[in-house]
Amino acid sequence: MIPLTRPLTGDEEIQLVAEVLRSGWLTQGPKTAAFEEAIARVVGAPHVVAVSSCTTALHLAVLLAGVQPGDEVIVPSYTFVATANAVLYAGAVPVFAEIDAKTFTLAPSEIERLVTSRTRAVIAVDQFGLPAELDALEEACRARGLVFLEDAACALGAAYRGRPIGSRGKFVLFSFHPRKSITTGEGGALVTDDPAVDARARILRSHGASLSDAARHGAMGKAFESYVDLGYNYRLSDLQAAVGLAQVKRLDGILARRRALAARYAERLAGLPWIEPPFEPPHARHPYQTYAALLRPGAPIDRDSLIRHLADCGVSSRRGIPPIHREPYMEARLKAPVTLPVTEDISRRTLILPLYPQMTEAEQEQVVEALRSAPSSRAR
Repeated sequence: MIPLTRPLTGDEEIQLVAEVLRSGWLTQGPKTAAFEEAIARVVGAPHVVAVSSCTTALHLAVLLAGVQPGDEVIVPSYTFVATANAVLYAGAVPVFAEIDAKTFTLAPSEIERLVTSRTRAVIAVDQFGLPAELDALEEACRARGLVFLEDAACALGAAYRGRPIGSRGKFVLFSFHPRKSITTGEGGALVTDDPAVDARARILRSHGASLSDAARHGAMGKAFESYVDLGYNYRLSDLQAAVGLAQVKRLDGILARRRALAARYAERLAGLPWIEPPFEPPHARHPYQTYAALLRPGAPIDRDSLIRHLADCGVSSRRGIPPIHREPYMEARLKAPVTLPVTEDISRRTLILPLYPQMTEAEQEQVVEALRSAPSSRAR
């Protein structure tokens, strides 16, 4: 059997896909398979591998990208820790990059600044669901022989230059965590246009077994699995997939409602010049999985004081994403201090406001009125 956790030659990839097709490895369970097909239709991708979380999807993607211990992977610091953790799981080194101040996504110019002879890959994040600048990032990676991975955890339903996120790329990773637009309780997916990546991911997600549980049971004792590589228990259960299937049917309505609420926020907050709504460039469609507003410089109240004021008004809000390079576990691993002024500034000024499909206009108005009643904290 061909080893799965090293880069394969073209002939080896063809051989692997043929072996998978002959063996029946592609089936995990009927509901899981149906969920994978449903997500493939939504995003316009040829291959979807459902797994237990976006974190496990990221880990598989990093391994299948050929990242080895000691390699460097460029990642934004303005993202959830799982993005960098997947790099650490592979024994590699996350190299933290700056973000664009408007999109909150990886600045393409950072690749040139940070690339070294040890750089193997780049992970961009579609932050809060807004697509990163994929064309520029992919071109920068191609020019330097780097593997490009897209952490699209929040981006189901987003689009970039008229194409759904997930319809392009070798490694695109989605999340179905409870806070996402649709959920399986916990869950994720590795989406790819490469049949060899698809085949390898399916084996690694299930302990490296040569036969899925469904295929083995279907054989009624006439076929047995072997374990062809060191794999993981990264499977999505059929029970979770059944929940996801029911939610996929509602996805269009969920996305439409989120966009409508985001547009209403922008309209209702226009009278508060110190709050900047989320940016949406003309070439992208934002799914508004999260509504991340930004307090402009010179705002009359600082972000943390505003969060406390909103809580006093019965409104739950959240801070922006804390930079990974400032987290204690990561600082202990860094060989030298990292300073990312844009990331750190955006993190201090980001305010996440409530937005969910069931939100009523009255509830949204309560949020707006609470913001309007905010006292000044600057004079204290």
